[in-house]
Amino acid sequence: MPTQEKITTVEDLRQRLDGAKAVVLTEYRGLTVKQLGELRKQLRAVHAEYKVVKNRLARIAGTAVGLEGLRGELTGPTALAISREDPVSLARTLATFARTNQALAIKAGYVEGQVLPPTEIRALSELPSKEALRAQIVGLIEGPLAQLVGLLAAPNREIAYVLAERGKGAAESAEGAAAGTEGAAGEGAAAAQASAG
Repeated sequence: MPTQEKITTVEDLRQRLDGAKAVVLTEYRGLTVKQLGELRKQLRAVHAEYKVVKNRLARIAGTAVGLEGLRGELTGPTALAISREDPVSLARTLATFARTNQALAIKAGYVEGQVLPPTEIRALSELPSKEALRAQIVGLIEGPLAQLVGLLAAPNREIAYVLAERGKGAAESAEGAAAGTEGAAGEGAAAAQASAG
């Protein structure tokens, strides 16, 4: 019969796993307490946590939340890296830490409904962050939109140019007509003076 402590541990782990976007199983054998502390600190910075688990209890908690695909990987000293937010940041943090701390081994991962082998976790770690992807998407959208705005504004500019040119032509015609009228009036005045004189 399970003890109250084990029941509490399974329930706590079930709650941590429930709704997680990513869970990565690691083997931590060979890491010092200081290294584990540093890993936890780095994972907290990306809104993830690192939990050393007993495999039997992790199997029970994992089955309760639909993570049966990871059962086969729950062997040896196991710790779970859990993220409810960004799987890429979690994978990147683990991969970076594993490069400098060879004792950390990535065994498998569960990312948004799919079991991933270590190679795919490493590939996930090489993807751009959410912010970088958003910036790329915004850039891809902005370029064509700016072109569209330019194309839509072009006819208005052309109409404004044509109207301005017509306005200039009309003004020049009016000035010419006014000058012609003044000239004709001046000639008429001169003729009237000559006949009077």
